[in-house]
Amino acid sequence: MPGRGGHYRPRVDPIALAAFQRRLLAWFRRNGRDLPWRRTRDPYKILVSEVMLQQTQVDRVRGYYRSFLQDYPTVRDLAEAHPARVRESWEGLGYYARARNLHAAAR
Repeated sequence: MPGRGGHYRPRVDPIALAAFQRRLLAWFRRNGRDLPWRRTRDPYKILVSEVMLQQTQVDRVRGYYRSFLQDYPTVRDLAEAHPARVRESWEGLGYYARARNLHAAAR
């Protein structure tokens, strides 16, 4: 049945929702992968990880993420870098438009 604005909104039992959330979080504590971008709240580092992870496997991104952030630890460092150097740092990840777009966003 449509709610306001014509959108369907299912009713969720708050007790069932809380139980589901607890089970999901417990599962993640046991099975979740420890990824470096999950340990930061720095928007720049999160953006770098999100762009790198587009159409690229997590295991491949891990090493590149660390290396890229060593080369460009801040958005300013990336913004001031020469485009050829940024592309060189991205070498091996593929989809080089991502590097160009990330560099442009930093500028």
